Amino acid sequence: MKAHSDKKSHERSHEKSNCANLELIHKKPEDILRSRIGANRRAPSHAQTKFDHTMMAASAPVSFRLSASTGASFRRAAGKQARLPAVRAQRALAVSAAAKSYKITLLPGDGIGPEIMKTAREVLEEVGTQYDINFDFTEALVGGAAIDATGVPLPPETLATCQASDAVLLAAIGGYKWDTLPAAQRPEQGLLGLRAGLGVFANLRPANILPQLIDASSLKREVVEGTDIMVVRELIGGIYFGKPKGFGEDEDGNRTGFNTMIYSVPEIERIARVGFETARKRSNKLCSVEKSNVLEVSQLWKEVVTRVHEEEYPDVELSHMYVDNAAMQIIRAPTQFDTIVTGNIFGDILSDAASMLTGSIGMLPSAAVGTDGPGLYEPVHGSAPDIAGQDKANPLAQVLSAAMMLRYQFGEEEAAAKIEKAVSDCLDDGYRTGDIMSEGCTQVGCVKMSEILMAKLKA
Repeated sequence: MKAHSDKKSHERSHEKSNCANLELIHKKPEDILRSRIGANRRAPSHAQTKFDHTMMAASAPVSFRLSASTGASFRRAAGKQARLPAVRAQRALAVSAAAKSYKITLLPGDGIGPEIMKTAREVLEEVGTQYDINFDFTEALVGGAAIDATGVPLPPETLATCQASDAVLLAAIGGYKWDTLPAAQRPEQGLLGLRAGLGVFANLRPANILPQLIDASSLKREVVEGTDIMVVRELIGGIYFGKPKGFGEDEDGNRTGFNTMIYSVPEIERIARVGFETARKRSNKLCSVEKSNVLEVSQLWKEVVTRVHEEEYPDVELSHMYVDNAAMQIIRAPTQFDTIVTGNIFGDILSDAASMLTGSIGMLPSAAVGTDGPGLYEPVHGSAPDIAGQDKANPLAQVLSAAMMLRYQFGEEEAAAKIEKAVSDCLDDGYRTGDIMSEGCTQVGCVKMSEILMAKLKA
């Protein structure tokens, strides 16, 4: 819902508490997990596959070179099937689909977060009833709400609760209220600490043109039609987490601010493999984005990605692009891209730019995954404090994030597809929140959209 707030600082601030889990995870083929969640899942019907950016096709699970994993796949707008590996498994397998009971930590956060999380919880409870799934929900504080209650953006008890969960569903963090706090104490630090604490190093952000919303895009139809981009963003390294950082003075006594952009070889290797595996299951094309003409850290990035390509993924078509050119090309000719792999800050910017091709950032879910433990599922948008409490929020990205959680974390394909179809049906019937409104449609608020969505689920 970036359209509702132009203050990116309210969505993400950027700093690191640690650089944990830098070890290389790369097993021999015989060590790769052979038993995966969802191996025998039923494919959704044609009517269930309208949400191309989140649809999963049922067939043999994919092999993934990072320790254990579950497989998932996206249906493409062009009708082609693509496989998206999620870096999951050890904990996901421990929570088998047969058990039908999952511990979910809900983090409503700030701004519109509580409004859209309410909808997501109701949706999960409804599909839980329909598919005999028990959800054990626990709400916890993070971000500005946590600061107000405890004085810190990520209370230790919140992180402990998340780590003990089977999955974490986050809404949004930040707002004008906390702008004057020192950087290290702002709400966004809660999100960074959460990512590091869960070890979720790979952020999967789709940008896929939905037929119902193509005219909501700010670009011409002929430019965006057919766009299907997956941005694989490294999530717990780079300039947001690097040290040293802080404030100082130069030799003339002028105040300065500084941050360190740093990546290690193991960090680059593991995110590169996620990128290559993702590309291999889509159109076999990967674009690595960096700034190697001026940045040493990007020179290392390019070197490592090239080596991983030559040694492990020669079948994938690899290209390299400077980040400034990539930003231009995403707007000029987005259909040239399939899968993009990039670092933390570049991925943050490019994925937001790509999301607006789709008409609204308010429609896009995302998943943050690691090699073990709970994944973090959240909408791409921010807290939109300017419309909080006004019944103007779009809850659909939050709901689709819940669907991603069901699919990737638990292998609950039918329940996930049911949610996605309900969202698609709402759009087919012409219902729109303000951020995706177009001529001839019916504008509704968050509450009404939630009511319509629930009616579709129950039909």
